[in-house]
Amino acid sequence: MTSVLFQNFGCRVNQAEAFAWAEELQGRGLKLERTIEGSDLIVVNTCTLTERAEGDVRRFLRKAVRLNPAVGLVLTGCSVALGAGRYADWPQVRLVVPNEDKARLADRVLGLVGEAAPRPAEPFRSRALLKVQDGCDCRCAFCVIPSVRGRGRSRPAEEVRARVRRYADQGYAEVVLSGVHLASYGTDLTPRTSLLELLESLDGEAGGIRIRLSSLDPRYLSDALLAHLGASAVIRPHFHLSLQSAADAVLEGMGRRAPAGRFEEILGRLASAVPDAALGADMLVGFPGETDEDFERTLDFVGGAPLTYCHVFSYSPRAGTPAAGRPQVGAGVKTARSARPASMARTGRFLMG
Repeated sequence: MTSVLFQNFGCRVNQAEAFAWAEELQGRGLKLERTIEGSDLIVVNTCTLTERAEGDVRRFLRKAVRLNPAVGLVLTGCSVALGAGRYADWPQVRLVVPNEDKARLADRVLGLVGEAAPRPAEPFRSRALLKVQDGCDCRCAFCVIPSVRGRGRSRPAEEVRARVRRYADQGYAEVVLSGVHLASYGTDLTPRTSLLELLESLDGEAGGIRIRLSSLDPRYLSDALLAHLGASAVIRPHFHLSLQSAADAVLEGMGRRAPAGRFEEILGRLASAVPDAALGADMLVGFPGETDEDFERTLDFVGGAPLTYCHVFSYSPRAGTPAAGRPQVGAGVKTARSARPASMARTGRFLMG
């Protein structure tokens, strides 16, 4: 019986994709494996958001072939989308699946190893993960993801509701709804709908299961959606927002045309409506053109906001993005700036993600 391990890098969307693959492949005869040494195949869902993410993938591949020289590697994800040739030096690679063919990954894996009798599915995670949206139309100046994931695409609401009911019937207590740009859910569907409408429909059909949301873009959070997030008994009180910067000039350079004041308002409303909520934010350090004053403004904002944790990333240029061709902030400056939020975390101001 062929055993398969899943290794994910990057976003919750990658995790949700692996969750679906694990369920399908077990239903078609493969055994879910938890260790590198015991795996016949390892499906590696890569990330290319930052240089660090790329490095993490290569470090894992080196570790995998060192611990299990006979293992077969199946590569997919956003790093692969930038060019499969970058992994041509790995003889253990048996299959490369581009992002646009991810829906057929299970079929392609079974084309390698053959199908067997179905086996009961071992839970891949304690929470169910469900991808309801993929791609992005925003094209922020620093982000390569629209180029490797494509335009925004939403899963029809009736499919989402049916899958949530299925997970409830399987005994899951919670499902994580994920998307590359989750807050834009439904804008591409006909008739056009929204994340708010999807969540309202799940409130009545979740079958006792609780809903957790992946990262949300504050530019797409309407007052009505905020009110629902604060009032729903179904949605878990955990909201992660993509701040990036609190300096309006930096946000403008990123192509994220929303004033930091709106983000402050959103955090205040969520903290007031759900006092025990976990509120998190992404902070991007060293974006081209970020001055010391811009950085201090963002740091002051983060330190004074009702945040319970903060994910801090150092900007790294991604080929093909507008920001990559601009004058860059020095590596030493970025390192020094990245250390400041960590110092604040040690004082108990918030947790570092």
